[in-house]
Amino acid sequence: MRRIAAVVLGALLLVPFAAAAEKTDRDKPLQIEANRMSADDVRKVATFEGEVVLTKGTIRMTAERIVVIEGEKGFHRATATGAPVRFRQRLDPKDGKEAVWVDGEALRAEYDERSEKVELFEQARVTRDRDEVRGDYILYDQRTEFFSVRAGKETTSGRVRAIIQPKSTSGQPAGAAPAPPAAAPAAPTAR
Repeated sequence: MRRIAAVVLGALLLVPFAAAAEKTDRDKPLQIEANRMSADDVRKVATFEGEVVLTKGTIRMTAERIVVIEGEKGFHRATATGAPVRFRQRLDPKDGKEAVWVDGEALRAEYDERSEKVELFEQARVTRDRDEVRGDYILYDQRTEFFSVRAGKETTSGRVRAIIQPKSTSGQPAGAAPAPPAAAPAAPTAR
């Protein structure tokens, strides 16, 4: 029974995060800036250190250290560490709405260019359009629009936490302040 409840709760938590990653990101080059770099061409491993910024289209990851390994067919896998590692990606707009951003952070992150997955480890947090999930491990699959969140033994509560904001039918997020009314035209002055 507990397992069924966990599966149902997990499915409910995924609903607010369903949105496609920016489709053009996969065709963009991987760019990395850092204070230092060392590379082993034989093993196809490059290590970037000091204020590292990795970008690929709208994907942006910042960390103190990122190790990039080139795998088969030229795909890359990056492992980032820092305090914390930050990740950001724009999602394709849906139903005529504006594009939204997915933001994440953790103590360690892994990005796999081939499978288009981002894994966040230790003190992981992901937000999208004011919704938020937290746990010690978060998997974000960009292709299938799937999130998986697990608590770890290191967390004080041993539980996953999600904050899902109410959605408004008026076109603006629930709880947002309404737009101010248009200023009334000035009354003519007597001469």
